Amino acid sequence: MTQFGHTKLPAEQQQALRTGRRLQIFSICYLLVTVTLVAIVMGSSQAMKAAWIEDCLSFLPPIAFLVALKQARKQPDREHPYGYHRAIGAAHLAASVALLTLGAYVLFESVMTLVNQEHPTIGTVEIFGRTIWTGWLMIAVLALTGFPNVLLGRMKMKVAETLHDKVLFADADMNKADWQTATGAIAGILGIGLGLWWADSLVAAFIAASIVKDGWSNLGNALAGLLDRQARTFDDAKDHPAIDQVTRFFKGMPWVDEVLVRMRDEGHLFHTEVFVVPVADVDLDQVDAARDAAARLDWKLDDLQVIPVKRLPGDD
Repeated sequence: MTQFGHTKLPAEQQQALRTGRRLQIFSICYLLVTVTLVAIVMGSSQAMKAAWIEDCLSFLPPIAFLVALKQARKQPDREHPYGYHRAIGAAHLAASVALLTLGAYVLFESVMTLVNQEHPTIGTVEIFGRTIWTGWLMIAVLALTGFPNVLLGRMKMKVAETLHDKVLFADADMNKADWQTATGAIAGILGIGLGLWWADSLVAAFIAASIVKDGWSNLGNALAGLLDRQARTFDDAKDHPAIDQVTRFFKGMPWVDEVLVRMRDEGHLFHTEVFVVPVADVDLDQVDAARDAAARLDWKLDDLQVIPVKRLPGDD
């Protein structure tokens, strides 16, 4: 748990990695309980069905994270000279597909229920000699299983930023979708209780549309990363600041005339190529010293190469 491939992690990232692993193991155990409870009380509610399907698909991101983590820790070899960090990108893609699939399925089911004007019914159950509306049991289960997702999502988001882990980020997004689905399902069940048959499916459709949006965004970012887009922040909001850091660092070197930085996200780490046009013949010791100093700007820059050239790529 102390390194990715040959890259030894700083203390903060080591702790975050252990925390992330524990969070994902807890998530899997928690989901086992959630899926079972929701299945018991689901009934014919479309929103409850959406919540159950979402909980089932929620297994994929934590499992993908744990599998990818094991792969990313492998040392580079002859067939994989860059290491196995791309496993994180593959896991990000899997988590994104899960989000998009979930949203699309629930949206289709909800719209068809509205079009066909299917009226869901919620019956009663006998507990300790008292007749109880099943809707109250559904609401209790949703509240009990939905609220922890708020805390899980926030904790995973913090770890995702520290580790630069896009799988954890996508999983935190899915946790957000989980509690939104639970909240919406509660509203839909109450709507059924008030005689508004359409409320259940309408709420599910709105939630599904939001999940589709998140899934589509994550899918696009995952594919862009695998296609070697310039490195971006863990949430894909902007170009990673390390690009400017490295560029400014080499522009400050007295022996450097021009600089071009190409940085791609390999998973947790960046593969960085720094093309420099020297002002005169360059000493290789200077190049090595600059490379080592630049790599210390950010722990993710361990795989950084400095390439002296006569002209920058693209200037031909």
